[in-house]
Amino acid sequence: MNLSPTIQRRTFLKSAGISLALPLMESMNPVLGKANVTPPKRIVFICTTLGLHPPSLWPQTPGTDYELTEYLELLREHRREFTLFSGLGHQGQFGRQPHNCEMTWLTAARGPGLDGFCNTVSVDQLAANHLGYVTRFPSITLGSNSPQSQSYTNSGVMVPAETSPATLFTKLFLRGKPREVERQKQKLADGQSILDQLLTQSKTVRRSSSSADNKQLTEYFESVRKAEQDITQAQGWLDQPKPSTTRERPNDIHDRRDLVGRTQLLMNMIPLILQTDSSRVVTVMVQDHVVVPTIQGVTGEHHNLSHHGQDPAKINQLRIIESELVKCFGSLLTQLKRKTEAASRLIDETTILFGSNLGNANSHDPRNLPILLAGGEHRHGRFINHEKKQPTPLSNLFVTMLNDIGLDIESFGQSTGRLTW
Repeated sequence: MNLSPTIQRRTFLKSAGISLALPLMESMNPVLGKANVTPPKRIVFICTTLGLHPPSLWPQTPGTDYELTEYLELLREHRREFTLFSGLGHQGQFGRQPHNCEMTWLTAARGPGLDGFCNTVSVDQLAANHLGYVTRFPSITLGSNSPQSQSYTNSGVMVPAETSPATLFTKLFLRGKPREVERQKQKLADGQSILDQLLTQSKTVRRSSSSADNKQLTEYFESVRKAEQDITQAQGWLDQPKPSTTRERPNDIHDRRDLVGRTQLLMNMIPLILQTDSSRVVTVMVQDHVVVPTIQGVTGEHHNLSHHGQDPAKINQLRIIESELVKCFGSLLTQLKRKTEAASRLIDETTILFGSNLGNANSHDPRNLPILLAGGEHRHGRFINHEKKQPTPLSNLFVTMLNDIGLDIESFGQSTGRLTW
């Protein structure tokens, strides 16, 4: 009699009509927990859109013996878990207005907001396209302030951000009533029906189209087929039990002035998303420009303080705000280090990019971006200065991150290769 049967990854506990998905455990190992379990790889992108005050961030000495600056001191306990880069960026980021580079931080498209500009796919959505519905959500896009995000589809359309941790928690863990589930199924079925009609009509048009038109139609067919596949895969998840959690549903913070509290709630959601394998691609946009944050010692709007004009009083307040945001990021690293999956820490299976689309917010300079990469299987603990090689494409790091999650991709955006160190 086998007293230790292998437990499958998608095993469910079923009792009294309740189904709960089990987390990844050692006993899911095919040889009684002795062989290696390979947890999935994940990537996370976090952008604080008003930059980080350069003198408080950049060390003077590159390498492993770099000094801990004001902001890096806040991450002291994680020093061996991250690498800090300088000299990375995208070319052609001076757009119609100074903050347009927000929309191209994850795409590397040139000329944001200028006449004729059309954004391209963002690195997170490219990853989601390749991974597909291996998880309930191919990607999750979060925002601290509004539905605005830095995630863009293949057609350059923005993916709206979720700003409510409570709503996200419901989507992740709470199953709807049977009638609600059936209504969602019907919506997907209706979408499938519409796509079928579009394909039929398009094939009729194609017979009388020019070669140039046919090329466009071919691209159209491909996008429709992708949509069909997405619908089919999404339908499959509707009947799957959602994962369980001991965490309570968070209460949203509706006061926009509580920038730190709202950001911390988003940071707290990321480990839940990853540990339950609800998604393997997450983006967060921290953006609360025109409010006075409720932080002791701060009396000015965040945006106004970032354009400090070298005013010491404004710089001091800006440093207070940014220090709190760095602490939020540090809390995420702490949570990922404490959570385990099989025999591995969650941080070892997750590559996290923390940075900004502005290298110097005071002058609206989108070059030499603050970029910190944490987690994954990289050799960390260093400050790497690329300024002498500038411009070194940030896209090179994106390629490395895509490779981290198993995607065989050699180029993205403005890349010239992989970034290695």
